[in-house]
Amino acid sequence: MISFDLTDYPYPSSRRVVLGQRGAVATSQPLATLAGMEMLLAGGNAVDAAVAMAIALTVVEPTSNGIGGDAFALVWDGQLHGLNGSGRSPKALTLEQCANLQQIPDRSWLSVTVPGAVSAWQTLWQRWGQLPFEQLFAPAIRYAEAGYPVSPETAIAWKRSESRYLPLQGAEFQPFKSVFFPGDRAPSVGEIWRSPAHAATLQAIAQSGGESFYRGELAAQIVDFAAATGGYLTLADLAHHQADWVEPISTHYRGVTIWEIPPNGQGIAALMALNILEGIDLGGYPRESVDSYHWQIEAMKLAFADAYRYVADPHHMELSHDDLLSQRYAVDRRQLIQPTALSLAQPGLPNGGTVYLTAADPDLMVSFIQSNYEGFGSGILVPETGIALHNRATGFSVEAGHPNQIAPGKRPFHTIIPGFLTQDGQPLGTFGVMGAPMQPQGHVQMVVNLVDYGMNPQAALDAPRWRFLEQNRILLERSVAQSIADGLTERQHLVRRGGFFGRGQMILRQHGVLMAASEPRADGLAIAW
Repeated sequence: MISFDLTDYPYPSSRRVVLGQRGAVATSQPLATLAGMEMLLAGGNAVDAAVAMAIALTVVEPTSNGIGGDAFALVWDGQLHGLNGSGRSPKALTLEQCANLQQIPDRSWLSVTVPGAVSAWQTLWQRWGQLPFEQLFAPAIRYAEAGYPVSPETAIAWKRSESRYLPLQGAEFQPFKSVFFPGDRAPSVGEIWRSPAHAATLQAIAQSGGESFYRGELAAQIVDFAAATGGYLTLADLAHHQADWVEPISTHYRGVTIWEIPPNGQGIAALMALNILEGIDLGGYPRESVDSYHWQIEAMKLAFADAYRYVADPHHMELSHDDLLSQRYAVDRRQLIQPTALSLAQPGLPNGGTVYLTAADPDLMVSFIQSNYEGFGSGILVPETGIALHNRATGFSVEAGHPNQIAPGKRPFHTIIPGFLTQDGQPLGTFGVMGAPMQPQGHVQMVVNLVDYGMNPQAALDAPRWRFLEQNRILLERSVAQSIADGLTERQHLVRRGGFFGRGQMILRQHGVLMAASEPRADGLAIAW
């Protein structure tokens, strides 16, 4: 079993790993983390905590997720289970309606698929929950009714969204703007924001066990607003939705098994990149070296080229995930890496709005991710409900014949991916990094930091990051040494400083001790007891 040095913090800004035995929780927003701890202290388990945190995040970090979003989960209870909570496109949405478009517009009814997050909460609780379902909603309802002070990173994201959402015209966008931009502005840091409509909707979901959202009064409100403002969702679309149990996919990397949700998610891209890196002795290079960065970037670039060509709703894929994860194929791809940067096709998907959270107790470990995709999502909010609808249909391609081509009743290519680690059949723990195409790149960097460089969870999250954009273009965090930036430039990478590098959480188990860590790039908090 690999071991982590809990005293090694190589980066000046490092926090310390939080340690406990009975339970641990971590999210990108402290109030949401406290909601999870509230469930543990009430006698709940890790699933109760995870669902409560997911619900709370729809209120306290609305810039990244909401009631009208999607969710995925990996849960360990002695074996690993995968849950795909993503929704499908409306049956009335067809390629013909998207004719002459280069891509699906991200703020429009065309971008809205069936929201799946509520079904994920419902399904996880039904299988493992110990506390009453309504109890899991109590913190979120409290935050929505009484209000809460907007945290710094959320306020920055909210302010940044003004330029995208305030100019929107049309009846479908007005309820959204009145809820999230009262007075035509974003709330500032520390300003109290409240939404009674969120509280009422969460109460209705709690009391109905989630049924109101898909087959009851809330479903009718969603559909009525769609019909009145040019939307495509119907009662049948909502009623037919369900979260699906799926078999997680994995690869082995230097004795550790990395697990991801299978397509339609992009987690397979992280596994393909790790398969390529398996044949490289990364540990033979210093962590902060041009060689280590170059190999990782080029492996990720090759994995993205395949993911964006082949990954789609699994019922429409030309290749299976077994084909893409073949070790023989990884050898072929590895041989394409040269001393200088390759130039490949553009990934071409937008930055995302996502939250990752994790919870653990002695029996269960939960890796959970939830998103409205591009920021707040579509810019469409169902009046008097607080339900901001996501824009996942922008993950579809409009290219004729592409496996991810938009079609009725189909799941789009999905960016949100929870991660999990095992070794010799035993759980090491959960991890995730938010941020659309940054997510598989973040997963690769977390695994490399843990396995190749022996970092503990907090140091792994704190370490400087890179991000591949397109062709030869990459981003480096400002904390990356200038000598590495210069060396990558010499290798024909087009280097730019700054940008968005994701936000993650992690809980690992070592010798019966839970090690919880939260992302320094967010307002997050990890708690263990």
